[in-house]
Amino acid sequence: MALRLEDKKALVQEVNAVAGDSTSAVAAEYRGLTVAEMTELRRNARDAGVYLRVVKNTLARRAVEGTDFECMQDTLKGPLLLAFAKDDPGAAARVIKDFAKEHDALQAVSLSAGGQLLPGSDLSKLADLPTLDQARAMLLGVMVAPMTKLARTLAEPSGMLARTLQARGEQSVG
Repeated sequence: MALRLEDKKALVQEVNAVAGDSTSAVAAEYRGLTVAEMTELRRNARDAGVYLRVVKNTLARRAVEGTDFECMQDTLKGPLLLAFAKDDPGAAARVIKDFAKEHDALQAVSLSAGGQLLPGSDLSKLADLPTLDQARAMLLGVMVAPMTKLARTLAEPSGMLARTLQARGEQSVG
């Protein structure tokens, strides 16, 4: 079913608004996926907080104009879907990577984060980024480690004194 001009404009505006608020994007070729598989992919994306949309290439090129993802315009060829991650930069890449493990028909073509264009082969680099909660946990661990070491170091002399006194007491008794 062909889209009317008003529908095309609305679609371009919608995708442009999502792209403007997103931190990363993945363009992937979906040729060969069944309707059921596409539905499953959409469900996985929705559960991960990823905006996923199949958009005609000319409309996709217009939609990314004026955003950080403008660098992807030249790679938008063939039947593609666009996946945008709003909060977690690796979310869209993780959804595509995880789904592509079981479905060879889904192939990442290009991705972008921070205004930089990356080839589809770099999908794992973006997908392996820690989530926001994981990054916070790592930062907290780094911040707590010196304090834990200091507490252990300060407690060690008194512990050593107690062990020495206990050993000396055992020698006197025996």
